[in-house]
Amino acid sequence: MDKVRETIQEHRMFGDGDIIVVGVSGGPDSLCLLHVLRTLQDELGVTLHVGHLDHGIRGEESRADAHYVETLAQEWQVPVTVEYCDVPAYAAQHKLAMEEAARRVRYLFLGRVAHKLGAQSIAVGHNADDQVETILMHWMRGSGLGGLRGILPVQTLGAQAWWSGPPLELVRPLLEVPRSEIEAYCQRHGLEPRFDRSNLDLTYHRNRIRHQLIPHLESFNPRIREVLRRSARVISDDYGYLRLQGLQAWERLVQESEGTITFPLQPWLELHPSLQRQLLREAIHRLRRSLRDINWVHVEQARLGIEEKATGARITLPQGLFLFMGYDEFAIGEEIPLPDLPLMLEAELAINVPGITRLPGSEWQLRAKTIEAAELPQHVQDNEDPWQAYLDLERTCKSLILRGRRTGDHFQPQGMGGKGKGLNDFMIDAKVPQHIRDRLPLVVSPEHIIWVAGYRIDERVKITSETRQVLHLQFVKPSQAQRGSSSVS
Repeated sequence: MDKVRETIQEHRMFGDGDIIVVGVSGGPDSLCLLHVLRTLQDELGVTLHVGHLDHGIRGEESRADAHYVETLAQEWQVPVTVEYCDVPAYAAQHKLAMEEAARRVRYLFLGRVAHKLGAQSIAVGHNADDQVETILMHWMRGSGLGGLRGILPVQTLGAQAWWSGPPLELVRPLLEVPRSEIEAYCQRHGLEPRFDRSNLDLTYHRNRIRHQLIPHLESFNPRIREVLRRSARVISDDYGYLRLQGLQAWERLVQESEGTITFPLQPWLELHPSLQRQLLREAIHRLRRSLRDINWVHVEQARLGIEEKATGARITLPQGLFLFMGYDEFAIGEEIPLPDLPLMLEAELAINVPGITRLPGSEWQLRAKTIEAAELPQHVQDNEDPWQAYLDLERTCKSLILRGRRTGDHFQPQGMGGKGKGLNDFMIDAKVPQHIRDRLPLVVSPEHIIWVAGYRIDERVKITSETRQVLHLQFVKPSQAQRGSSSVS
């Protein structure tokens, strides 16, 4: 009783006047929890409501459990809600292991009951031995610090993708109480819990840990349960501090768009490996909230791959996610994101000279106009906009097209003294991101490429002292075009 009271106070689980839905299976843990909370009910100033779900897994035994809980709650004068769900069918439908399906369905049921009653939280009977088992399960799976904290005394239900209701607090008042004390409490108070035979089924991973692994570990250290629980508390504090550092780094570095999270490469490489792992986990979690456990192997392979993989490489992550390497950044998502740039979707477009050429499937336009060289402002020699170009009109002609790159393309990049260069080699040297190379617009005359948009014009069409007329090309969005309509006059 004292341990439960201290746990409730330490973690501020309840407030005066709260309605608490208590998940009761009929086993010793939940029966003890209900009895203790009922005893403390007036002291805590809370109202209790029992929730029981028949999972439909054990047939007649499950139905008997439901009847037992309903009868007991009525005898103890605690309101009760009992429902049935076909968990095996749910598991098959959602392709989940039976344990995970039962857990998810149970919380969804308790959440519905809580929402209907206007309850503030759901109390469940996880105990100190459940904590030990969970820590070992996470450790064997390859969890990071987040998983090695084990079960949290207070957890918010609502961030999970499968959760359908408003956020609720899930509280665990028995988390500091060993199973042996719970069983002794039940015996002392004449409680007769139901026995769930599935707790002996060694095909369940948790049962094998409970009945085989932990007794074996106790042969090395009889206090292994206490050691693991203490470690979890220390790890939880360390995790909280690192979590704060990670969120600060996230705010500083990360760009989020729909379905994609992007990191700048150089600042990332300067982070401590601990923060790198944490940010990768956070990115995966935000993109796949239904993923309950993020495997350490996936995180570490991605972290090392960022340092070792070449530009354009793709690293596999869980549940259909990939990490894509760029020159100056990397992105995590289902498919590589295209930047908001004027990119080609059509094979070829005739350019209106003068006039506006719209890029299909995009807000971008190519504006073309001719200018007398004598009227050209002095500042165009210092052009800083990579998406506009000033060309000698007589050397370009007006029969121009827009297209993407083709095998064998080459041109004479300005500044190379008229030397030719293969377009593919130029793009590599210019660090054009691999995923946009095929879509980068090229302005092409009947003779050759005259502008690799965004990067370089051809030496043969640059403005010289002999230029009489200038062709001004600029990629803009409509709003930008309106603002820039008077930039050259």
